Amino acid sequence: MHLVCLDLEGVLLPECWIAVAERTGIPELRRTTREEPNYDLLMRSRIEILDRHGLTLPAIHEAIRDLEPLPGAVEFTAWLKATAPFIIISDTFQQFAAPLMAKLGSPTLFCHELIVDAGGRIVDYKLRQKDQKKKAVEALRSLNFNVIAAGDSYNDLSMLRAADSAVLFRPTEAFARENSDLPVARTHEELKAALLAKLGK
Repeated sequence: MHLVCLDLEGVLLPECWIAVAERTGIPELRRTTREEPNYDLLMRSRIEILDRHGLTLPAIHEAIRDLEPLPGAVEFTAWLKATAPFIIISDTFQQFAAPLMAKLGSPTLFCHELIVDAGGRIVDYKLRQKDQKKKAVEALRSLNFNVIAAGDSYNDLSMLRAADSAVLFRPTEAFARENSDLPVARTHEELKAALLAKLGK
């Protein structure tokens, strides 16, 4: 049986941190896993920036509450739900994603958790487990699923490489060059076609 594993931000939703950067006028928050492969370094930097500017979780909720799925993502998710079982495996956080998932039809999401103090200040983050994307794919394959993965950035690479097959979705040119053996989809229609081919449909 096939099972599809998708990244969330950059595949179905815009990057939440970029939305926060644009809403707050803090350009340093635009940096994502598309540019920084070291996730812990990236998150420590983000938490320090938020603290320096006095930004709390409610302020972030305000910045991202009006985010809409990427063009074509709602239709793509509905199509995939009717076509094959799938799971979204993301390095986002439950406190960010929960208000947005209903816009995608509330698919299954594996992600991490922020640690927030009583005043709403983000003080740390808690991983579901280290390298959860790769480990989730390995666990699913151990259950005899044929896993097809799709993602767009460095933090997806271990998931893509652990899967039986994979597709890059709108990667940077550098990331695509570094992984030139993987097919690239630039639109949800192209991703749909790539998945259909891998599903044998």
